[in-house]
Amino acid sequence: MTGGIAHDFNNLLQVILGNLEFVRAKLDGDAKLQTRIERASWAAQRGATLTGQLLAFARKQPLTPAAIHLAATMPDLVPLLRRTLGEHIEVRYVETAGLWPAMADPAQLESAVLNLALNARDAMPGGGRLTIELGNKVLDEDYARHHAEVVPGDYAMVAVSDTGHGMTPAVVARVFEPFFTTKPDGKGTGLGLAMVFGFVKQSGGHVKIYSEPGEGTTVKIYLPRAIGAATALTPRTGSPVELPRGSATVLVVEDEPAVREIACAILADLGYRVLEAADGEEALRVFGANAASVELLLTDVVLPGKVRGREVAERVQAIRPEVRVVFMSGYTENSIVHHGRLDDGVHLIGKPFKREQLARKVAEVLGTVAVPVADAGNVVTLRPKPEA
Repeated sequence: MTGGIAHDFNNLLQVILGNLEFVRAKLDGDAKLQTRIERASWAAQRGATLTGQLLAFARKQPLTPAAIHLAATMPDLVPLLRRTLGEHIEVRYVETAGLWPAMADPAQLESAVLNLALNARDAMPGGGRLTIELGNKVLDEDYARHHAEVVPGDYAMVAVSDTGHGMTPAVVARVFEPFFTTKPDGKGTGLGLAMVFGFVKQSGGHVKIYSEPGEGTTVKIYLPRAIGAATALTPRTGSPVELPRGSATVLVVEDEPAVREIACAILADLGYRVLEAADGEEALRVFGANAASVELLLTDVVLPGKVRGREVAERVQAIRPEVRVVFMSGYTENSIVHHGRLDDGVHLIGKPFKREQLARKVAEVLGTVAVPVADAGNVVTLRPKPEA
């Protein structure tokens, strides 16, 4: 049920967000209209966040784990937290030397830390201190015996602590339940901690919460240790960046007409030659008539009829293996996701996506070869993808 709702709702949000961004890119000098569009875009993104939180709790969110260098990732997040939380909250950052890289989805980890920080802010209305701590932890056999879901081994830890009002044991026992909240009506959805819980569990990790009334709260996220080269998140920049453009031929396959229309419009505006199809069977016919020119297939995962998105991709690449493929979906089926993770070599852009995200994803897939990451329990070794 969660997946079906997410798929339909994200399609609606895609139409709203895509058209707003398309119009915003064409406006020049009208500050009032730009502000209106930005507010509407914020509301659409908020809706997408709520859907994502539902999927995260249900562990139906496709993760793209990578080895993350936490010491490079978290300091970049601290200035954002200071701006977001306000001057009445002191933000401290503590790390230990020799930090292990963590295996997790970088975007989802950042979202989880932001959720925890916002909860901490609400627990400190009069001001206080938020501390982000990084460390290496070994969860041994004895710890695992007392926590049935834990696999003994090495973990990278991210702890978020506050000096807020804390929680009683009865509240702590329920904090990860979806829609459970102690906030007043209209002040919270009850999905923030549920999202954190779902993301960590789906990543093969462990989450532990400590809290005492009047003393504050600490949430510790344990993520599997990765063995191999670690990457950091791309630093944020406030400067406008030119979107990558192209001239390749892209076949767009999407059954929802309004979603297909805006995706095609964005790509055409970026210089691409665009072909379109409403289902898998039509996609194969269109490809058959243009097989020599199609360079990238952008297809929804969930398509009506007998030919689904994965099959379209397989049949296209059987004819021309060099055709690149990007899947798009508001909710992914098991055809491209197994054990909560994207299959090796699979490229996915989640709905609703921004104009910038689509531009960068298409340019990335046309211009580079992805290096997948493999999970081997809770210590992960990175392996290069074999040449096709």
